[in-house]
Amino acid sequence: MKEPDPPLQKKDFETLAEFRYQLRRFLRFSEEVTRRHGITHLQYLLLLHIKGFPGREWATVGELAERLQAQHHGVVALITRCEKLGLVERSVSPHDKRQVEIRLSRKGEECLERLARLHRAELLSLQGKFTVPDIRSFSGED
Repeated sequence: MKEPDPPLQKKDFETLAEFRYQLRRFLRFSEEVTRRHGITHLQYLLLLHIKGFPGREWATVGELAERLQAQHHGVVALITRCEKLGLVERSVSPHDKRQVEIRLSRKGEECLERLARLHRAELLSLQGKFTVPDIRSFSGED
């Protein structure tokens, strides 16, 4: 039978709280900077996940739904809004006519470049403050 995990100590809660605080600060920064640039935080994330999809310059709705941890129909609506803003383009896959590829438009590329630079600068400013807690150190010892 597995031994019960040792109880968490005060320092464990402090570590978790600090991580969540720094994470929330970064997310708030992202929400504000995207709004100032005329798009929503989710629209920025969609652009980022398209550009950052491993190995190619496009992604499917299903892949984007997974990356965004969102429902398929919600991602379709998000793509439609971004398409109306001229940020993304849809095209039928030349390899599989059932598949739709979502790509950044030139305007989307430019918008993402500006915002990604600001996000990178903010992450660099958090260096040393924003560290992922090492859960292995949650030993239950004081």
